[in-house]
Amino acid sequence: MEHKINPSIRTPYFLVDENLLLHNLEILKQVSQQTGCKILLAQKAFSMFSVYPLMRQYLAGTTASGLYEAKLGKEEFGGETHIFSPAYREDEFQEILQCVDDIVFNSPSQLKKYAAIAKQAGKSVGLRLNPECSTQEGHAIYDPCSPGSRLGTTLEQFDETLLPLLDGLHFHTLCEQNSDDLEITVNALEQKFGKYLSQMKWLNLGGGHHITRSDYDIQRLIKIIQHLQKTYGVQIYLEPGEAVVLNAGFLVSSVLEIVQNQISIAILDTSAACHMPDVLEMPYRPPVQQSGQPDEKSYTYRLAGPTCLAGDVIGDYSFDTPLNIGDKIVFEDMALYTMVKTNTFNGMPLPSIVYRDKSGNEHLIKTFGYQDFKNRLS
Repeated sequence: MEHKINPSIRTPYFLVDENLLLHNLEILKQVSQQTGCKILLAQKAFSMFSVYPLMRQYLAGTTASGLYEAKLGKEEFGGETHIFSPAYREDEFQEILQCVDDIVFNSPSQLKKYAAIAKQAGKSVGLRLNPECSTQEGHAIYDPCSPGSRLGTTLEQFDETLLPLLDGLHFHTLCEQNSDDLEITVNALEQKFGKYLSQMKWLNLGGGHHITRSDYDIQRLIKIIQHLQKTYGVQIYLEPGEAVVLNAGFLVSSVLEIVQNQISIAILDTSAACHMPDVLEMPYRPPVQQSGQPDEKSYTYRLAGPTCLAGDVIGDYSFDTPLNIGDKIVFEDMALYTMVKTNTFNGMPLPSIVYRDKSGNEHLIKTFGYQDFKNRLS
């Protein structure tokens, strides 16, 4: 979908489109209705809480990776609030218990340390498993089943004496994947941990499910959920992050300068390092409106940020016409893992946040300034 530039809003800015967001939410709601599973928003991917009132009409709640996300989900979203952390801090644990309904531990030792306290507070307790079944290629940084992973309990580490403490089990092994990879993972889970599943109240299939992607096999997902429910009698949870806001957001930037060094380089007012760090971490090449692959169109440019980091490069793109200083560049699929990861390295201003409602009206939700940079440093 083309994003029409609003010249009155200073770039760079993130924009979330309500109609595109609703498209995703409707798909997720249909999965919930057809299966009885509960779908939670993984706030680690998207925490723009001004849209939580809309999202709570479609989703069962939120999941958090720590105290602050848990507080945000409790305060702004409501519904069920779940949390998982590789390790909990003792000085935060009581406050966490005030925010959450469900707490998942990463290891038997963490379970032993905290489960009784959580149970006494009336919380549902779970353990994250590592089925040691990697289905990812090309981005090991996001693979919880990679060798030596710190995430989840393997079968070798699993302690059956802890079963009375558990209400549920959790696994999260996927990243931007289809339901065929989920099926492979579930098969591995059943082979290793299947004998314990019928003793549980719930099973959380984690995130990484690209349910709202156009080629995602939803019917296969539904069959997997129904199989687990029928076989083990468990409540199924999913906690997607990306799928909730997939293709629902944009990042609009401006060309500040064009320099030449073997290739034409367009320096933008947005930075890969500061505003879309997954471009460098994953890495990946974000889609840009009205662009093509290098040399596919007549004019090829390297899009780069304005920071001092030599590697602050977004990627090489081609365009039908030459770029000029002041031109707008629109990056697509920029709602997920962007706003939550922005930083002010080099004193870079954070992008504003804009919301486009169903009628096409754009609302400036949040702007950031010098004080946002200054106040976090001392």
